[in-house]
Amino acid sequence: MDIDFTEYKLSSQLRGHEDDARGICICDNVGIATSSRDRTVRFWTLDQSNNRDYTLSKILLGHTSFVGPLAWIPPSDEFPEGGLVSGGMDTLVFVWNLATGEKEHVLKGHQLQVTGVFLDGSDIVSTSVDCTLRRWKKGQLVEVWEAHKAAVQAVIKLPSGELVTGSSDMTLKLWKGRSCVHTYVGHTDTVRGLAFMPALGIISASHDGSMRLWALSGQLLMEMVGHTSIVYSVDAHVSGLIVSGSEDCFAKIWKDGACVQSIEHPGCVWDAKFLENGDIVTACSDGVVRIWTVHQDKIADLLELESYSSQVSQFKCSRKRVGGLKLEDLPGLDALQTPGTSDGQTKVVREGDNGVAYTWNMREYKWDKIGEVIDGPDDSLTRPVLDGIQYDYVFDVDIGDGEPIRKLPYNRSDNPYAAADKWLLKENLPLSYRQQIVEFILQNTGQKDFSLDPSFRDPFTGSGAYIPGQPSKSEASVEKPTFKHIPKKGMLVFDVAPFDGILKKIAEFNSTLLSDVKNKHLSVPDAEMSRIGNIVKILKDTSRYHSSKFSDGDVDLVLKLLNSWPVEMIFPVVDLLRMVILHPDGATVLLKNTSDGNDVFVELAKKVTSSPLPPNLLTSIRAVANLFKNSMYHDWLQKKRAEILDAFSSSYSSSNKNIQVAYSTLMLNYAILLIEKKDEEGQAQVLSAALEIAEDESLDTDSRFRALVAIGSLMLEGLVRKIAVDFDVESIAKAAKASKATKIAEVGADIELIIKQS
Repeated sequence: MDIDFTEYKLSSQLRGHEDDARGICICDNVGIATSSRDRTVRFWTLDQSNNRDYTLSKILLGHTSFVGPLAWIPPSDEFPEGGLVSGGMDTLVFVWNLATGEKEHVLKGHQLQVTGVFLDGSDIVSTSVDCTLRRWKKGQLVEVWEAHKAAVQAVIKLPSGELVTGSSDMTLKLWKGRSCVHTYVGHTDTVRGLAFMPALGIISASHDGSMRLWALSGQLLMEMVGHTSIVYSVDAHVSGLIVSGSEDCFAKIWKDGACVQSIEHPGCVWDAKFLENGDIVTACSDGVVRIWTVHQDKIADLLELESYSSQVSQFKCSRKRVGGLKLEDLPGLDALQTPGTSDGQTKVVREGDNGVAYTWNMREYKWDKIGEVIDGPDDSLTRPVLDGIQYDYVFDVDIGDGEPIRKLPYNRSDNPYAAADKWLLKENLPLSYRQQIVEFILQNTGQKDFSLDPSFRDPFTGSGAYIPGQPSKSEASVEKPTFKHIPKKGMLVFDVAPFDGILKKIAEFNSTLLSDVKNKHLSVPDAEMSRIGNIVKILKDTSRYHSSKFSDGDVDLVLKLLNSWPVEMIFPVVDLLRMVILHPDGATVLLKNTSDGNDVFVELAKKVTSSPLPPNLLTSIRAVANLFKNSMYHDWLQKKRAEILDAFSSSYSSSNKNIQVAYSTLMLNYAILLIEKKDEEGQAQVLSAALEIAEDESLDTDSRFRALVAIGSLMLEGLVRKIAVDFDVESIAKAAKASKATKIAEVGADIELIIKQS
């Protein structure tokens, strides 16, 4: 059906999601499904009373991280009311029955975030950041192949049956079965969204801000440019209209290659889809799903339209920048009560919804109004502002010792020594830092040939200034300002143990087995209990770790208890094993028990996660984390990475805070190791797991902190910075930066800085 273009207006708003609305699935005429960062899938049905509003019909719970792609399963005998397929950051694909609201299948196989799902007959096909396509039949994996050498970000099925994939490698690929028949090259960044344009070909949306229309032959038919940031999604209608959603907070409507309407949103537009009647559905980062219409009888009432307009205005105001700063960050008029320091000094203050510039009149000793500041298109190139005053430079200075980042302003006309002294006095910092601050200023402003005025005297000491290159009485005490918490160097271990408690608990369990007729044979005699006591004695005496030894029989006894005792009794034995790992000789003896087919640690992970009891999980994760201390285990840890991480993957969501911290420590240690090993696949898996932890604000502070440090370290020194950006790490960093926990906020700022450097 044809649609004559008329401006779209708001029709209705679907409220319910508690975080970003991420994905949209049009379910024929039955309803609309949406996914969200809040870990839910929601199903909405049209309100028959007014044929405009939608009612929340189902909330589908099961994913443990944010949910992205969705696919509709039409009604059938198996799914009388239809079904849905959802893919999540948790690497899982769920098949839902809408009649019951329950999962019919859980499809496990992807190693990283699921980015696309669709139905191919009765089969389900899924794509992932792990670079693969997987085909599932009746809940079972039947086919898998590597589609790209980088993350697969999008997939669609063409009416002719071929598949098209888009990737972080900046290409699209056309597939017939498992054979790639064409690769489309042209985008300069990640291909994020795909759609089929009836009778013409394929539309792709990219992080490069553009959309491209391709003929199936590979010919580029059209390029559409108009968004000012990442384009996340694109869809086409039989009428010839195209809709796109972007990080720039606009949904744009295109006709014949030209943008005919831009619909502003109060947040990022993650997804946009056409309904059959030509109406548009958008999913926004404010958690609201909105319907836009050209049909007069479906337009929202005047009150709702005005309310939405006000909401957008408030959002724009909160993001408005003046002189390089957010309007809301500018000082108020009371800042003009502070006198200027030099004639002509400028200051920008907030007056209502505008930034107004003032200049200091030294002769009359007052601030003179210049006028309103209006940012132009090159605002990002303007001079930085601190406390309403423009400077040539505003540096972030990290002085360490747990102190917050300080802002150091500097103009090229300033004397660096005077600037350093003034700043140190203002920040109440020791003047012993002066030499390093001056060197930092000179290095970062390109003033290598700076000449000191010989008449200059330190205003606080009366002495001459330190001159770079000449001998100095003070040694360097401050390093060049850098990241606060990343990259992490050195492994974290759990090296404190209540040895007496461990020994007491083992003896208690042994007595229980002795008194149980059925399990008496599992108990150990007094001689072996004495041997366990001797093991504890060796572990307690850390001063002799360099010379004390374990016999093979000592370690064999520990492993015997680990393998034979009932699973609910093994946690003190695992805790003992955790400390044996940290002993140099104990680690060497244990290494003999990590061979394929007889791997004590892999078997332990399987055992404790098959019947998950908190004490077992806690001690086991800590034990594996301690393996990282000794480099002799590093190759084994790399080789067994997938098995270990998969086994413990659900531990981060435990209600036990100690387990949360142990799991995050395991992630951080793996991040450090895999950076050293330059293992990109492993880094990507750890990144995915760490992002799940970091985005969950309900978790323990220490757990989130260690996950964020892992993310930052992987981005700074690893090979997955681009993958992290594709994972929307920026949102996680912003949320962390706003945390009341200082160290969370600081590492969030570290990650934001890496993103800016990208």
